[in-house]
Amino acid sequence: MSGELAALAAEVMPYASAAVAAYGGAVLARTRDEAADATVSLGRRLLARIFGSRRAGEPLPGPLADVVADPADADAAAALRLAVRKALAADPRLEADVRAMVARAGVSVTASGERSIAAQVISGIAVTGDDAVITG
Repeated sequence: MSGELAALAAEVMPYASAAVAAYGGAVLARTRDEAADATVSLGRRLLARIFGSRRAGEPLPGPLADVVADPADADAAAALRLAVRKALAADPRLEADVRAMVARAGVSVTASGERSIAAQVISGIAVTGDDAVITG
C-alpha cells in the first residue's frame, strides 16, 4: 500500500477518534446531532463513508468496535487506521471522496468580540486593547 494512502488514513484518525469519543457505539448510526462540533461531525461522516452507515444497535466493524470499547488503546487505533487504509486502497472512488472530505475540512479561524484577534499560528506578540506598552 502506498505511503500516500497511509498518510490519508492517518489524517482521518483524529476525526474518527473525536467521533468515537462523542458517539461511542452509535458512531455509524444515521443520527443528526446539531450540537456536534465540526471535527466530530466530519469524523462521523468519514467513518460512515468508509464503513457504511448502521442502524443504532447494529454491530460495528471489528476494528471500529475495538476503538469504541477502548478509545485509549493505541493498538486498537492502529488496527482501525490499517482498516481505513485497506478500505481506501480497495476503492479508488472511496479514496477520492475521503480525500475531498478531509481537504474541505481545512482550517477555520474565527475572531469574535471587540478587539479580538484570530490566527492559525501566532509566533510573536499579539496585543489588543488601549494603551498597550511592549518593552523588550
